[in-house]
Amino acid sequence: MDGKISNLMQIASLRRYTLTEGRASGLDVIDCDNGKMRFLINVSRACDIMQMYHAGENLSFISKNGFDKRDLPFARRFEGGMLYTCGLDSVGGRTGFEIHGNLHSIPAEIVRAEVTETEIVVEALIKDTDHVKRNLVLRRKITSKIGSSSVRVEDTLQNCGFEAMEYALLYHVNLGYPMLDEGAKVVADVTSWHARTAHAMEEAASRYEMGAPVVGAEESCYYYKLAKPEISHENAKNGKRFTLTYSKDTLPAFVHWRNVAAGLYVMGLEPSTTELSDGFAYSTIEAGERISFFVEMTVSAMN
Repeated sequence: MDGKISNLMQIASLRRYTLTEGRASGLDVIDCDNGKMRFLINVSRACDIMQMYHAGENLSFISKNGFDKRDLPFARRFEGGMLYTCGLDSVGGRTGFEIHGNLHSIPAEIVRAEVTETEIVVEALIKDTDHVKRNLVLRRKITSKIGSSSVRVEDTLQNCGFEAMEYALLYHVNLGYPMLDEGAKVVADVTSWHARTAHAMEEAASRYEMGAPVVGAEESCYYYKLAKPEISHENAKNGKRFTLTYSKDTLPAFVHWRNVAAGLYVMGLEPSTTELSDGFAYSTIEAGERISFFVEMTVSAMN
């Protein structure tokens, strides 16, 4: 810290608080600001990222549900958010399981939350257990360099039990207005793809570009194989490029969710261990094994 700064809060800050209004009352939040990126971490929901801003401008999609402390069915609770982590028991919609699994609903245990002279660091444990065999612990580390335009989420999944366990994991990264807007485009080196539904196949020609909102439009979903673990979303209206990179070795599948419906205007970029629906398959973690994952979200100028 040089002589121009008397307190790190002049350039970066971390504040912990509990929300007190309406349906969000009781949610514990860590509000991080590195001077360029501001991101709100929902401690009550697996340390997922509620909302993210770049230079004061929103990047994330927030559904009409908003943020809710109550334990509700998925359709009435899903808030979107910048990052909604799905798993570990299931992802997608499968009979006998909560849509997108139980992980997001588990409160995190914070083990570190501080601003150093170089970065913001938040570390937490999310424990997915039952009283019989399941003892999975996800150690989450969220970092952002001071003054940077990037946030990195690193997860290490450990099987603390004595038997091999099945798991699935999907990182649901959700872009919303004004980062998402009419004419904005997805840019990626896609080597192969297929549509999730017949409707998505009908809409495939426009899958990389957002149109204007349409009342009652149906969502579309696609599976991609990418030449490298990187995908961007470019918006000429605000001149910004949002780029997502991730650990392709442990997240070999990629899901692209797109909806132009009025009031549900959203794009999801979702690295995953598995495809959804008929393509769903569990991965296995052995007793005592650790498996690492990461996603990194970066904003840059298009020019």
